[in-house]
Amino acid sequence: MNTRGLALPLRLLLSAWLVGGASAQQPAPEHEHEHSGTRPAVDRKSQVELPAVTVRAAPVAGEAARRLVPRNVLDGIELDEARGASLGQTVANVPGVQAATFGQGASRPVIRGLDGPRVAVLSDGLGAGDVSALSQDHAVGIEPFLADRIEILKGPSALLYGAGAIGGAVNVLDGRIPQQAPVGGLAGRVQLGHDSAARGNTGVFRIDAGNDAGWVAHADGMHRRAGDYAIPHGRLRNSQVDTDAGALGASLTGEWGYVGLSVARYLDRYGNPAEPGDAADGSEPVRLRLQQTRYDLKGAGNALLPGIERIEYAIGHTDYQHIEFEGAQAGTRFSNLGDEARVLLWSRPVQGWLGGLGMQASRRDFAAVGAETVVPPTLTRSVGLFALARRDFTNLDVELGARSDRIASRPDTGTRRRFAPSSLSAGLAWRVGGHWRLSLNLDRAQRAPAEQELYAHGPHAASATFEIGDARLRTETARQLEVGVHWHGQRIDAKASVYTNHYADFIYLADTGLVEDGLPVRQWSQHDAWLRGAEAEATAHLAAGAHGHWDLRLWGDAVRARLTHGHGNLPRMPALRLGAELRWQRDDWRASIGATRYFAQDEVAAFETRTAGFTLVGAHLAWAFANTGRMSWEAFADASNLANHTARLSTSLIKDAAPLPGRALSLGIRGLF
Repeated sequence: MNTRGLALPLRLLLSAWLVGGASAQQPAPEHEHEHSGTRPAVDRKSQVELPAVTVRAAPVAGEAARRLVPRNVLDGIELDEARGASLGQTVANVPGVQAATFGQGASRPVIRGLDGPRVAVLSDGLGAGDVSALSQDHAVGIEPFLADRIEILKGPSALLYGAGAIGGAVNVLDGRIPQQAPVGGLAGRVQLGHDSAARGNTGVFRIDAGNDAGWVAHADGMHRRAGDYAIPHGRLRNSQVDTDAGALGASLTGEWGYVGLSVARYLDRYGNPAEPGDAADGSEPVRLRLQQTRYDLKGAGNALLPGIERIEYAIGHTDYQHIEFEGAQAGTRFSNLGDEARVLLWSRPVQGWLGGLGMQASRRDFAAVGAETVVPPTLTRSVGLFALARRDFTNLDVELGARSDRIASRPDTGTRRRFAPSSLSAGLAWRVGGHWRLSLNLDRAQRAPAEQELYAHGPHAASATFEIGDARLRTETARQLEVGVHWHGQRIDAKASVYTNHYADFIYLADTGLVEDGLPVRQWSQHDAWLRGAEAEATAHLAAGAHGHWDLRLWGDAVRARLTHGHGNLPRMPALRLGAELRWQRDDWRASIGATRYFAQDEVAAFETRTAGFTLVGAHLAWAFANTGRMSWEAFADASNLANHTARLSTSLIKDAAPLPGRALSLGIRGLF
């Protein structure tokens, strides 16, 4: 693209950022956040409703009901009930979000049918630093059991958090660099749980301590060990997982802002159920051993420069590697050294406008050495400039965004490539009466091809294919239109949206029908594509009285994706889903029962198998006890797949070999102080 076309929009954004008076709301501190679910955020200690909060991942803060960019947030009770062994599993029940699973060891989010390098996985705003986007069998280097909150941003507007996030972003916030001291100087949690499906045990702890001088320290840790998980007719061989994670952090806080450091370690050992081994032919099971060390510096300063309300900055370094073992023999070794820095300047309100200007730079040194070196060692550098401006009128909110990047990929062997993707977004929201809100989002976004799309060439055992990249691939361009409607009333909260997304030069992995080294050949290709979809969610507050509070939640999502001019369907698209959940809460007890129907996926690509429909029924029960004011305890039980159905996700590369777990019961206890 000719980037000169960005000049006028950027000038308009910068003008809105730099000029005018002071009538808009102030930017909220980073520790505030949005709870976007239809249930109120509840503190288990006090059982009182918390006030409206804001989203940290958005460059411009604002109340949840006023945000224009499509998003969901998991926190509090909702996050506790959703936590799973992987990030993909944890967010998979959010409307518009499913998971690409590879057993219980690896699972990545799929947002509106898009995954891999189109969906950014972030740790507190910076990239996760792993190689999970390279292949579905690679685990995400983030532990959801240690998260404070998980934010899901949908669509191209997430590109403000990275040049590759054209489909959305999942941002995991863990509080490892504290931004304020805990109330009373000490806070924390412990949790123990057992899962019957995998005969697994999980233990988690977290502690934060601070003093009057503004120093705050943080420590957390997690251990999980689980065996092969149960499926309706036995156990899935080689699906075990053994995970350890933990971090230390410290910061200095005050009215001036905060600055802090953290170091985190993530170790994961898990089996690849697509390669369980076979004693008859002498093949060994394939297992992966992952280790990652992460260092972060993060801070913010208030009113340091004229016209600037707040400066936020973050620097992260990750040292990642994983080894794929065949039995006891080490096979391919993947490594990734990553550095990333991000700075964001918030303007003072000017003539009703509130805005931010930021810069992001990263360096990624990737290598794979061994028998399955599908992608050559590649050094990728990028730098991006982004801006966002917002103004709230009487009944109309306006939000504008822009980003421009320069990306260079240099493989050890092959063609060097340079790309200059750019993006523009606009959001409008009309407040109609006291309860209705209508929204319109327009996006034009671009993404540069990833390493595997450009340079892959060789056998890929995880997907049982011979994969071929194309160093001539062009930047892909998405144009999205989304229309939404929101209703917030005393008895009913509801929201729905429809979207259409046209991709020029969409990059996808196509089956060719050829065979190389005994494996089917898949070629990274480009063609125009359409994605269309809808999401809806509604909660009815049925009753509130002596017998407790009763809520009924209904939701659903659908996406349809095709290549243009009759070239067929895009592969591994999510199936249509409909869900219902009845919730009850009274005093120290709460319970729920629900069902999600996954419909058959018949709209498949060439050489792709269809997926049968299934229904997952689950239930939850929790009892809060021994609340001493300083410490509170909760015992809980979760039942999943109560009907013991065989469930295969259409988004999974190994759906035919690895169904989801069968009937399972999880028991646990957690304490908060």
